[in-house]
Amino acid sequence: MKKTETPIPAVRGRPRAFDRGEALRRALDVFWRKGYDGASLSDLTAAMGINPPSLYAAFGDKEALYLEALRHYLDGPACRDVLLEKAPTARAAIESLLMHSAKALPDTGMGCMLVMSGTNASSPKVRKTSIACRANAEASLRKRIERGIREGELPAGTDAAGLAKFYETVGQGMSTQAADGASPKSLQAVVANAMRAWPGKKPARRKAA
Repeated sequence: MKKTETPIPAVRGRPRAFDRGEALRRALDVFWRKGYDGASLSDLTAAMGINPPSLYAAFGDKEALYLEALRHYLDGPACRDVLLEKAPTARAAIESLLMHSAKALPDTGMGCMLVMSGTNASSPKVRKTSIACRANAEASLRKRIERGIREGELPAGTDAAGLAKFYETVGQGMSTQAADGASPKSLQAVVANAMRAWPGKKPARRKAA
């Protein structure tokens, strides 16, 4: 499966006496619920079942832990490449991606981690990484739309960048709505309305008799 490329540095270390993947999952949950600044060291170590020295030895510091947890998130439930690539058309790809979010985001009750947890973080590196990851997400939509243009699905003059930004903005807005308690049904209605903005091919002009 193709992974989403992000500018998050890989963190390496010796094998530890705990399940690193499970520890990351638990840290991810804390960051997701409380945000980067709201997640204290005691919150993280309690959730992960380790002490502060073990956290520092395994992950570096809180900032490094967040960045690795974010990579874990993007390469897991948030990975969009498969949805975008396997759909037969660009329209179907973007609709599938948004519908997946409409169903998945309300289950978390917290919206998208990438949108909700690092936007206003005190760490410049976390903020910069969050911005870069969101830009990557938008770029993946633009590339799929550009492919649709090349394949004749969309008119040649379609503004791929503008269309990608529109649908990425819809997705981010759905994340906020989900965090506020929106239901899957209401978010699916948002998707249905957003897809009405999809540009269609102009009908061929009839030759004069």
